[in-house]
Amino acid sequence: MNKKLANIKLDIDALEMAAECLKTLAHPHRLQIVQLLLAGELYTVNEIAEEFGLSQPTTSDHLRLMQRCGFLKSTKEGRTVYYEIAEPHLMEIMNCMKSRFG
Repeated sequence: MNKKLANIKLDIDALEMAAECLKTLAHPHRLQIVQLLLAGELYTVNEIAEEFGLSQPTTSDHLRLMQRCGFLKSTKEGRTVYYEIAEPHLMEIMNCMKSRFG
């Protein structure tokens, strides 16, 4: 077996988890949200919805799915919830997509 391949081989459980999270990420609006949040700013659901012309419920659904996979985290200040990137490897994924499709 190729030595480089042996270093990246994952078991089936890890591959299933990765596939689920990649499916979650594989949506244009979610990728837009990731790009926005990678700038390092904190955003509320309403700010994100307004930025991309989405409804608040739709934006909340996108954020919830990405948070469930560990891509995002939220911070509550009073009644306001702010979202930010939790998974630093998202920058590498986005750079890979930019290299391939940009």
